[in-house]
Amino acid sequence: MPHLSIDYSPGLEARADIAALCRELHGAMVAAGIFPRAGIRVRAHRADHAITADGLAENDYAALTLSVGAGRTKEALAAAGDRIFAAAQAALAGPLSSPHFALSLEIRIIDPDLSWKDTPIHARLSGRT
Repeated sequence: MPHLSIDYSPGLEARADIAALCRELHGAMVAAGIFPRAGIRVRAHRADHAITADGLAENDYAALTLSVGAGRTKEALAAAGDRIFAAAQAALAGPLSSPHFALSLEIRIIDPDLSWKDTPIHARLSGRT
């Protein structure tokens, strides 16, 4: 259940390739080596209405939230977070070079007793179909 959501300001689309960002982040999640490929999801959601920091029109943000299932060590998640954040920084180097951009990543661990799933993709990718 490694799902990475990217919430971003509408102006970022003119400054960055959001599809390429998703591909880079997906690659970083795969390369981290701790997430099952069948569970990886990367999705980006533009906030049609957003005010960032001091409200200047040129301000943009990308807020990344990685939701993962329980069972990985804090060290393993921190290493994966470092890899994912570095990929985001590289993909968003242009916006990061300006004083009008904010980038963040948070990792959230999902309580397995409060999470329901039905994902035949896992069976297909593991050859059990």
